[in-house]
Amino acid sequence: MKCPFCGNPESKVIDSRLSEDGTSIRRRRECAGCSKRYTTYEKIESTPILVIKNNGNRQIFDISKIKNGIIKACEKRPVSMAKIDKMVADIEKQVNNTLAQEISSKKIGEMVMEGLKELDEVAYVRFASVHRQFKDINTLMEEIKKLMASEKSDGSGEAN
Repeated sequence: MKCPFCGNPESKVIDSRLSEDGTSIRRRRECAGCSKRYTTYEKIESTPILVIKNNGNRQIFDISKIKNGIIKACEKRPVSMAKIDKMVADIEKQVNNTLAQEISSKKIGEMVMEGLKELDEVAYVRFASVHRQFKDINTLMEEIKKLMASEKSDGSGEAN
């Protein structure tokens, strides 16, 4: 590891600890040349998962795209970033736990919709309208009716 200040390849590790999320090791280093300190992170290298898009193209799985989509769906809604981050982490775990090297964008979209259904119904409908490409207002109404019906069958619907 080269020093980011002087480029010297020699450094000593001053402190090592697990990161907050437990997925990497944070190391505090001191350069042997200029004595400046810097932080490095060590993480397990994994094989990339490819996402198969609707048109057949493949892209490397990028969790930030999912997070941005969820944030956009939750815009101006009472949903905390902590809840969004937890949902994003859960989706990332689901994708990684499939053990497949490829996953369809439709499957990822369904995972997001499932999470949003629990988190915020308006955000769910917003995301569903883009993901399922509603053609007209009737398609949107059908989705809202399904949501209301599932809510009543759960027993979580409010009584009038």
